[in-house]
Amino acid sequence: MSETIENNTPEIPQQELKEKVINAIKQVYDPEIPVDVYELGLIYEITVYPVNNVYILMTLTSPNCPSAEFIPSEIKDKIQQIQGINHVELELTFDPPYSQDMMSEAAKLELGFL
Repeated sequence: MSETIENNTPEIPQQELKEKVINAIKQVYDPEIPVDVYELGLIYEITVYPVNNVYILMTLTSPNCPSAEFIPSEIKDKIQQIQGINHVELELTFDPPYSQDMMSEAAKLELGFL
């Protein structure tokens, strides 16, 4: 029998919830690049805590990114739509600075870097 959290929502196993979080993040695209932000390497850390709380540490392709407000809020919104999510904290950092080396092989292939 699964445990329940304060709002009577069953606690989802952390690994299962992390996979759902990754899938939600993969729905968010940088408007200037036809690759999702996860494959671009913008997500530095995903931590799922007990009681279905999620922490995301991420960056943007540039500190002057025109989508600086749009992308983080869209990521947070997508994660909060997952059934059972209790709280989402998203932190934006530029340390280490983003580089194309952070992209997945799939992203590099899509963008013609391979």
